[in-house]
Amino acid sequence: MDPSSSSSSSSSSSSSSSSCCKIQDLGNGIGQKKVIRVLVLFLGLTASCLVLYKAASPLQRIDVKDFSSLLSNESSVSKITNSSSSPETKKTVTSFRQVLENASTENRTVIITTLNQAWAEPNSLFDLFLESFRIGQGTQKLLRHVVVVCLDPKSFARCSELHRNCYQLVTAGTDFSGEKVYMTPDYLKMMWRRIRLLTEVLEMGFNFIFTDADIMWLRDPFPRLYPDGDFQMACDRFFGDPYDSDNWVNGGFTYVKSNNRTVQFYKFWYRSRLNYPGLHDQDVFNRIKHDPAVSEMGVRMRFYDTVYFGGFCQTSRDMNLVCTMHANCCIGLENKLHDLNLVLDDWRKYLSLSAAVNGKNPQNTTWSAPKKCND
Repeated sequence: MDPSSSSSSSSSSSSSSSSCCKIQDLGNGIGQKKVIRVLVLFLGLTASCLVLYKAASPLQRIDVKDFSSLLSNESSVSKITNSSSSPETKKTVTSFRQVLENASTENRTVIITTLNQAWAEPNSLFDLFLESFRIGQGTQKLLRHVVVVCLDPKSFARCSELHRNCYQLVTAGTDFSGEKVYMTPDYLKMMWRRIRLLTEVLEMGFNFIFTDADIMWLRDPFPRLYPDGDFQMACDRFFGDPYDSDNWVNGGFTYVKSNNRTVQFYKFWYRSRLNYPGLHDQDVFNRIKHDPAVSEMGVRMRFYDTVYFGGFCQTSRDMNLVCTMHANCCIGLENKLHDLNLVLDDWRKYLSLSAAVNGKNPQNTTWSAPKKCND
C-alpha cells in the first residue's frame, strides 16, 4: 500500500474520533435531532472526500511498466498521424492495395484502366467499355477483376454507380477532368502519372493487364497471352514476329508480370522521361527499348498480333479470332465514340449470325469502322 494512503487513513480516523467527541458535547446542548443531522452531514462529507481521493490515486501511482506502455501508445498514435499526413504516393499505396486485393485473381492479376470526367459522362467511353465486357464472349466474368482508376471526383462518383472496383487518384496541382487532347501538356502528365501508378502496382506484387477505356473487350484475351513473357504489349502495326521490338507498339493494352525485372524496367522508363522532354510514354519506350540497360535487366518482351488485338491503325482481319478492338490512330472523343459504337454494332450482328448457324463461326464478316477516325 502507498504510505501516503496509510497516513491519510490514519489521519481521517483520528479526525473522525475527535469530531464524534465534539458532537456528543454539542448533543447535550441542542438536543438529539440536531446531533443526528450534523452527524449525517459530516459522514456525507467524509464519504465524498474518500471518493475523490480514490479517483485521483491512479494518476499518482503510475509505475515504470505502466509509463513505458503509455509511451508506446503515444508512439503508435504519432505514427498513425504521420501516415495520414504522408505524401500522396504513400496514401495511394495504402488505399490502392485494398482495391487491388479485392479485384485480384487467384494468381494476383488485375485488369486496370483509367478514367476521367470526359470519358465517364453518360453515353461516353466508359459506358461502351463496360458494355463490351457484358456482350463479349467469356468476358463477363472478367469484370470483377477490373480496377478503374479515376482521375477526378466526378469520374469516381460515376464509376461508383456502375462498377464495384473504383479508386480515386488525386494528383496535386493537376486537373485531369476534361478531355485531354493528344500530346498537350496535360495529356503528357496523365500518361506519365499512369506509368508511375503501374510501377506501384508491380511493386505491390500484382500482375496486371492495363487497358485503355477506348478498347472494346470482345473475347477473353487471357488464352492469347504469352506464358514466357514478362512484358507484353499490343501494336499499332504488327510485322509478324512477336519477339521483334521494332513492331509499332501501343501501350493501350499491356500485360506485365510482377518481378524484379519489370519493376526495374518501369522505374527506368519513368526516369527516362527526363531525358526526352515533350515525349509521351510510348515514344520514350521506343527510344529506350534497345538501351543496354534494358538488356541487362533481362526483361522478356513480347508483342501481340493485331489479328487478336486489333485497332483502327490495323484492324483485326478475322472477327472469329479478335479479342480486343482499340480506337487508336484516332483523335477526338466524338470520333472515338462514333466508331466504337460501330464496332459494338458489328459485334452484335456477328453474335446474331453465330447464333443463326448454331454457334459456328460466321464467314465474310467485316468491320464498319473506322469511319470518322479516318477523316
